[in-house]
Amino acid sequence: MDLYKIEFKQSAERDIREITPALIPNILKRIGTLAINPFPRQSLKLSGVEVTYRLRIGNYRVIYEVDPGAKTIIVHYVRHRREVYRKL
Repeated sequence: MDLYKIEFKQSAERDIREITPALIPNILKRIGTLAINPFPRQSLKLSGVEVTYRLRIGNYRVIYEVDPGAKTIIVHYVRHRREVYRKL
């Protein structure tokens, strides 16, 4: 079974730096599990977009894109639930 490569956009890296440090390990661990299964039960395809998904981690949402051909996951945002959908 091939693992997916996980890439973070600058916006996601900036978002992670703004999160409470105690929550970061759990969020990164859950993002890491996407390499094994990019479509877990908790993920939801965003409407109106072909390959973009949302992963819920407590009060935070991870918005990511899956490229099955290149076996790549691109993490766009990691934001609090009240902020994540405003700029999409």
